[in-house]
Amino acid sequence: MGLPTISLAELEQHNSSKSCYVTIGSKVYDVTSFLSDHPGGEDLIIEWGGKDITAILADEISHAHSEPAYEILDDYHIGFLPQGHIPAPVGGLMPPSPPGSPANMSLKEVECEEDLSVPTDIVADYKVHKFLDLNKPLFLQVWNGGFSKEFYLEQVHKPRHYKGGESAPLFGNFLEPLSKTPWWVVPILWLPCVAYGLYRANEGLSSPAVTASLWGCGLAIWTLLEYALHRCLFHVDEKMPDNRVFITLHFLLHGIHHYLPMDRLRLVMPPALFTILATPFWKLAHVIFWTNWYMGTAVYCGGITGYICYDLTHYFLHHKNLPSYYKELKKYHLQHHFADFQSGFGVTSKFWDKIFGTELIYAGSAAKKIN
Repeated sequence: MGLPTISLAELEQHNSSKSCYVTIGSKVYDVTSFLSDHPGGEDLIIEWGGKDITAILADEISHAHSEPAYEILDDYHIGFLPQGHIPAPVGGLMPPSPPGSPANMSLKEVECEEDLSVPTDIVADYKVHKFLDLNKPLFLQVWNGGFSKEFYLEQVHKPRHYKGGESAPLFGNFLEPLSKTPWWVVPILWLPCVAYGLYRANEGLSSPAVTASLWGCGLAIWTLLEYALHRCLFHVDEKMPDNRVFITLHFLLHGIHHYLPMDRLRLVMPPALFTILATPFWKLAHVIFWTNWYMGTAVYCGGITGYICYDLTHYFLHHKNLPSYYKELKKYHLQHHFADFQSGFGVTSKFWDKIFGTELIYAGSAAKKIN
C-alpha cells in the first residue's frame, strides 16, 4: 500500500509541537517525535513546520548538514505532496541527493548537531561493524571483544545514538546507576564544597581580596588543566598500549562519550570518578603551597569552580540552544566529535588550542575567515 497524498492546506496546519510536518521536494515528513531529541531545541524545527526544508538543510553557512541528517528523515516519511503543488525551495536549491550519493558525500565539514541524534539501527549496526551491541551491557563487550586498538579507535569515534535518547546499558547490574549522572548533580554537590573550602581558606588569609585572587588563580589554572586532561588523558588514543585493559579504561573514561555523545546521563563526570581524578590535585596544590595550607585550598577551590563551569558548559553545548558565543563554541565542539577528534580539545574556550596549535579550522570558523 502506497503512502497518501497530503495537500498543501493540510501540510500548513502541522506547524506546532503537537504535530510538525516538513517537506523536501514532494516528500512529506512527520518529525513530531524528533522534536524533543533535537539538540538545538524544538523551536528550530517548529520554525520550519509546514514548510520545505531543502534550503536550511543545504545552507553551509548557517546550518550545514551531513549525510546522517538526511538519513534520519527516512523513518519519518509519511506521504507526498500532489503533483503541481510542490513549493519552490527558498534560494532555488534543488532537493538534496539521496544519502550516500556524491552530492552528500562531498560535505566535508560536519556542522550539524542533528547528526549526533540519528537513532542507530542497533541490529544493522552490529551486523555491519561487528563492534558493540547497544542492547547489551557495553563494558563486558569491550573487555571481552578482543578488538585491536586500531579497530576500536575507528569504531568508538563513529557516533551512535541510542533509541529514544535513553542511555545504553553499560554494566547491566548494580553498578549501572553509578555510571549515570544528571547535569544538576554537579553544581548541587560541588558548589557547597567550594563555598566551604573558600570559607576555611579565608580564615587563614589576610583578607577576602587575597582569597579571591588565589581563587581566580585556580580558575585560570583549570583552563590549562581542562585542555591537558582532554588531550593527554582522555585522548591518549594512539599512544595507549594495544591491550584490553587500556582499551576498556579508554572507553570508560571518554570513549563512551564519543561513541554515544548525546547520552544525557553520561555527559557530566560521575562524582565517584571525579573524586578519584581530583584527589591527586588536592595533594599537588598543598605540595606547591606547602608553607600555607589556606593558600593551597583557595587555589584548589578555584580549580574546582573551573571544573563545574566546564562540565555544565559541555552538557549545554550538547543539549541546549545557546547565545551566539556559545553557538560558535557548540559548532567547534561538534567538529571535535565529527571532523577531527585529535584537535579541538578546548571545551569552554579555544585559547589553549590556539597556543598549542590544535585549533580546529572549518568552514565558517573565525580562524578560516582570517586566513
